[in-house]
Amino acid sequence: MIKRVRSWWKQKDPQLLPERSMDNVPEHVAIIMDGNGRWAKSRGLPRIVGHQTGMKAVKRATIAADELGIKYLTLYAFSTENWKRPKDEVDFLMRLPQEFLAIELDELIQKNVQVRMMGDRDGLPQHTLNAMEEAMRRTAGNDGLVLNFALNYGSRKEMTDCMRELGKQIQEGRLSPDEISPELIDRHLLSGGMPDPDLIIRTSGEMRLSNFMLWQLAYSEMWFTDIYWPEFNRNHLYEAVAEYQRRTRRYGGLT
Repeated sequence: MIKRVRSWWKQKDPQLLPERSMDNVPEHVAIIMDGNGRWAKSRGLPRIVGHQTGMKAVKRATIAADELGIKYLTLYAFSTENWKRPKDEVDFLMRLPQEFLAIELDELIQKNVQVRMMGDRDGLPQHTLNAMEEAMRRTAGNDGLVLNFALNYGSRKEMTDCMRELGKQIQEGRLSPDEISPELIDRHLLSGGMPDPDLIIRTSGEMRLSNFMLWQLAYSEMWFTDIYWPEFNRNHLYEAVAEYQRRTRRYGGLT
């Protein structure tokens, strides 16, 4: 396993942090990591350089989430629609989890982080799946920050698979239609066992959900930024959380 000369977990951003409270910290933050290719293009670099540089932003976001006391951090790493991209780019993206975890897994274990993955495993290359499964196995006993990678994930497929499973149970007589509830659906989604995201962040200036956790984001607060994902740092997550803390969540009510 590759070792770091200096622990990236201990690195600090010298910039002043936005004012925020340690109260009312979102329990679950989900991030649509967008803009790697455009960041690279703006610098005259190949798109794959943007994806590789984006791994550094994953580190920074993980460190900042742990500092803030966030319990779940879900990162949209690869969507079911991303297979439409050029094969060489897809092949590179499929190697990134293996590269990231080879470098950082020991540190994640030391810091009590639990790695999870949600997505369609059947479509993933074996080397990608092996890296994720090793990380999940070795961190399964950790009870600190949950770092959840949405990999080969699509919300519509997730909900379709959920409905198929519930339909099968009804057909077999194990479930009555009257027993179907939001709580039952929650338990059959890939995010089962995790609370819904309190805060969703999207980088690169785009303002859409892109087939990401459509059921789970029903009452999530949204925060958009124009910066590209490779530029995302500790200050940006602190800024997003500070904005979240200034809002009042009513869940359809008046208070």
